[in-house]
Amino acid sequence: MNVGIIGLGLIGGSMAVDLRRRGFASHILGVENERVNAEAALKIGLADEIVPLEECVSRSDIIVLAIPVGAAVKLLPQVLDMVKESDKVVIDVCSVKEAMCQVAQGHSARSRYVATHPMAGTEYSGPWAAMPGLFDGRACIFCDVEESSPKAVKLVEKLYDVLNMRVTYMRSDAHDMHVAYVSHISHITSFALALTVLDKEKDEKHIFDLASGGFSSTVRLAKSSADMWVPILGLNHDNVLRVIDTYIDKMKEFRDAIDAYDEEKIRALIEEGNKIKRIIR
Repeated sequence: MNVGIIGLGLIGGSMAVDLRRRGFASHILGVENERVNAEAALKIGLADEIVPLEECVSRSDIIVLAIPVGAAVKLLPQVLDMVKESDKVVIDVCSVKEAMCQVAQGHSARSRYVATHPMAGTEYSGPWAAMPGLFDGRACIFCDVEESSPKAVKLVEKLYDVLNMRVTYMRSDAHDMHVAYVSHISHITSFALALTVLDKEKDEKHIFDLASGGFSSTVRLAKSSADMWVPILGLNHDNVLRVIDTYIDKMKEFRDAIDAYDEEKIRALIEEGNKIKRIIR
């Protein structure tokens, strides 16, 4: 199986590592526009070759779009043009799915495309961030599979099975709403907290000395790449705004209770929040 991966960063590079290591891919072709990243991907061994886009598509059985969603939305129709009248399969790994599915809608090669979102990652980016086992035990969302050919879906299910992922099926609009709550808001609050601390605590030594594990774990997502997150928040605009509004309402409840020295209300809010322990351990 020849696998072509467009974008050999954290997700694409980690897929390359395990697909080769676990015997799914016999040859990996990479596409990287940044020269430094391309050289690093070859040196690390993420890809056997770095080739132009057209060559990657023509020589690959599966093509993975592992680039920021803003670029993927533009590139997907071009790649589908290249796979018309073939058995090649195209997938993406973006965390916004409705925009991806909409841009593929009506394309003559739509059945060759399977919209996926592996729910895994770290705050780091680039080929150097790639790691084995990143996807093990995590969930992968398949969206609008009724628009894809059963044969294509079956092959992509096999790919994610090799990565040890649990597959869930959703409509693309439902996916975008849910990830706004469980993923996108986490990054927004982390960015906001980092800005708050950087704005008020000008002495970096104090931040370094006093920041506990709790602060570090809460704010670590603020290290995430703007190149990835700007298009995510833009393309999932409506869902993200609804989540932000709800979050602001909850913050205001805390603020009002603290301002009123209302210990009972503060306790009630904390204990209500504690219920998340039933879901996440």
